[in-house]
Amino acid sequence: MQFDARAAKLLQPGEHLVIADCPGLRLEVSATRRSWIYRYKSPVDGRMRQSKIGAWPAMSPAAAIVEWERLRAARDGGADPAAEKRAARTAAQGKTADSLPHAADYTVRRLCDDYLSGYIERRRKRKGADEVGRMFNKMLGGLGSVRADSITRAQAFDFLDGFASIPVQAAKLRAELGAAWDYALDAGRLSDTVPNWWRQVMRGRLRSKGKRIEGKSVGTAKRVLTPKEVGELVRWMPNFSRVVADALTLYLWTGCRGSEIVSMEVRELSEEPDGLWWTIPKMKTKNSHRDAATDLRVPLIGRAEQIVRRRRDIAVNGYLFPVRQTGDRATVGHIEQKTIQTAVHYHQPYSKTKPKSKRPRLTITHWAPHDLRRTLRTTLTAQGCPTDVAEAIIGHMQPGVQGVYNLHAYDHERHAWLKRISAYWEAQAAHGGEFLLAVAP
Repeated sequence: MQFDARAAKLLQPGEHLVIADCPGLRLEVSATRRSWIYRYKSPVDGRMRQSKIGAWPAMSPAAAIVEWERLRAARDGGADPAAEKRAARTAAQGKTADSLPHAADYTVRRLCDDYLSGYIERRRKRKGADEVGRMFNKMLGGLGSVRADSITRAQAFDFLDGFASIPVQAAKLRAELGAAWDYALDAGRLSDTVPNWWRQVMRGRLRSKGKRIEGKSVGTAKRVLTPKEVGELVRWMPNFSRVVADALTLYLWTGCRGSEIVSMEVRELSEEPDGLWWTIPKMKTKNSHRDAATDLRVPLIGRAEQIVRRRRDIAVNGYLFPVRQTGDRATVGHIEQKTIQTAVHYHQPYSKTKPKSKRPRLTITHWAPHDLRRTLRTTLTAQGCPTDVAEAIIGHMQPGVQGVYNLHAYDHERHAWLKRISAYWEAQAAHGGEFLLAVAP
């Protein structure tokens, strides 16, 4: 057997490495570990199953092959290794068939609630956990009151097919229901004979056809605003509410993600010799699961500095973008990223939200807040910014070996290039049209 340890180390979460000459044996990578897995077709019911063998590198390839051979021999003899492991775990926990939840009481809704509290809320960030809960609350409907062990293949298909008009959301729902069923089976809350139809129905059929605006498909193309459009948008910003205008301006002046902007805290700001800096904790970034990731350092220049200083002075509970206080409810936490997204859509000329409500309509159309981050990144390249510096500015980690050996912090380069970009945006807002700075950073 040829095992490439270097290739195994470079695998990203969600990827796997097939082991030659060992059918069904693979090394799978999750966000936190690399595991030896044996995938096979069950001789009991003909369904695909998998059994975890061990973790690499604690278990060597040779040891994994020995265990794979044992499991394969058992499977060839008519046994189902995964089912036997689950039964043994259930017995060890004292969960016999008599101790399972009463079938009539264990509904789809209860199963999903167990999955939320026992798995999702413990392993995902609050925003992701809340989104899964919201999805279940909104989309389960009448299925929630149906016995979990009575769901048929046809019921699962019809339920998902009912959301075919929103394929991306339907695919997310299918994935979470499949994971919820696996959790219930592993926990012994469903009998081993209950099939997980969510893993089998509608595979490959729930795919996005791209965004549609005013009945017309706009595909999946990524929007980048031209310099002239940026200038016009900056001049139009006062038509937004102050909080939305501030957040959108920070997109353009820092290139940060919306989730990072709306969760900004006073404690993350620092006065340094070259000005005001914002240090975003690693756990707030998209790279929080990457061992090599660090806090993201962002110099605040021009309008970004003005906004942050003003909002810092009126921060609530340490948040620069606090939730609005209503009635006697105390203000806790920060606004959600979708608040900014919703506001932008609301002002688009094609928005049909509250059609009788009058409001100013955007003159620069067909864009979303994240497109401003993309616009900054594209403009950096257009202005001659080196790729590694531009990627560092927007918080992308360098790939492969370069990311392992290049540990430069890029603080000086970040400050110089964002200073240049600030002046460039101001020139567009003041004059419009093309304008390139002559002074190099």
